[in-house]
Amino acid sequence: MTGIRPATAGRPPRRRTGTGTGAAHQLLPLAEQILGARLPLRLRAWDGSTAGPEGAPVVVLRSRRALRRLVWQPDELGLAQAYITGDLDIDGDLTDGLRTVWGAARERGPRPPELTLADRARAVGTMLRLGAIGPRPPVPSSQARLGGALHSKARDRAAISHHYDLSNDFYALLLDETMAYSCGYWTTGEGEVEGEGGAAGYGSADAQRDKLELVCRKLGLRPGSTLLDIGCGWGSLTLYAAETYRTRVTAVTLAAEQARYVTEQVTARGLTELVEVRLSDYRDIEAGSYDAVSTIEMGEHVGDAEYPGFTATLHRMLRPGGRVLVQQMSRGAVAPGGGAFIESYIAPDMHMRPLGDTVSLLEGAGLEVRAVEAMREHYTRTIRAWHRTLEERWAQFGALVGEETARVWRLYLVGSALAFEEGRMGVDQILAVRPTDRGRGDLPPTPRHWYGEGDTR
Repeated sequence: MTGIRPATAGRPPRRRTGTGTGAAHQLLPLAEQILGARLPLRLRAWDGSTAGPEGAPVVVLRSRRALRRLVWQPDELGLAQAYITGDLDIDGDLTDGLRTVWGAARERGPRPPELTLADRARAVGTMLRLGAIGPRPPVPSSQARLGGALHSKARDRAAISHHYDLSNDFYALLLDETMAYSCGYWTTGEGEVEGEGGAAGYGSADAQRDKLELVCRKLGLRPGSTLLDIGCGWGSLTLYAAETYRTRVTAVTLAAEQARYVTEQVTARGLTELVEVRLSDYRDIEAGSYDAVSTIEMGEHVGDAEYPGFTATLHRMLRPGGRVLVQQMSRGAVAPGGGAFIESYIAPDMHMRPLGDTVSLLEGAGLEVRAVEAMREHYTRTIRAWHRTLEERWAQFGALVGEETARVWRLYLVGSALAFEEGRMGVDQILAVRPTDRGRGDLPPTPRHWYGEGDTR
């Protein structure tokens, strides 16, 4: 995809809609009436007609089916389905297009205007003339289809499988050599990544290793320590802790593909005496007395009602004085699941909450929160690195999982990066301890060694 010049900020873009009667000329005023604001986009319809401000992101309606999807599903999910199937596209940079749309939505306010009966009749007439009224288009095959009670063990297993069992080959193509699918920790300044002029050779894998080192330091790992890694992913922390700190790790995941990959890596690296891999629900982990517990971006999948039980599990697994590190995404009260698209195509049944609520739940389980580190800007850079890889290897992704799934991931990565950039989502590392009966926790008096200013190994 090529870059385009976004509409000039701070004032409405210069409009040259033309006076034609093509589909685009009929749709633009209708869309603006429904939204109650000028549309900061240029429309190009299947009949070749174009309308809207010059220099704005160009939305391409490739067929009448795009309109039909929006008639049946007039919301975020309908737009996403039209994009995923290729009925709707962006001619130019998708990031600029979404940034422009969300900016206009913020300016407009939360509610579009109420349409009169006459307004609705004219809208229906326009859709009839354009051939947008008809049978409901089929739901894209990439949409999740789950059954059973919310957050039952069987449904949770299916939800995790939908996202994480896409294939190890897919994630190996998308991620860097660490196979870490979580926020990295960029220790160079903004813009100092590969190809952007800065610390030569520093890239996504380095940011992930810096994150893994930070986690191990915060947890106080050392040779002989015991670590429970709940939601271990493809084993980035498990393998790093075992190889670098000679820690004994129990790695737990619900995803069969992940368990297979980590087991293969443990054998290949000669770590069988240090690492045990379990394909298990966290609710089935037997009580332990670990020195440390980690859960890196797994708590989002637990569920709202189940989260107090999850924090109780974290407490129960630790020895008195032991530490737990939770790295978790946060979100306000609006769309705690991430929105209709994320919930339907990426992470069904996910639930995020404000950071303060998570801290309160950890404290309610008897854990003492000792440090919180915000990493929101780090996630913007991490996701954009993944997106660059997706675009650079687009043909390979298409051959591996199909064009539709590749477009799902393009929309997911672009939208997620913007959500972190604009502060609609956050991510934090929360360090807590299980106090002893006398209130002590196994923590140093200052955190200097976490950031390389000293080393207790």
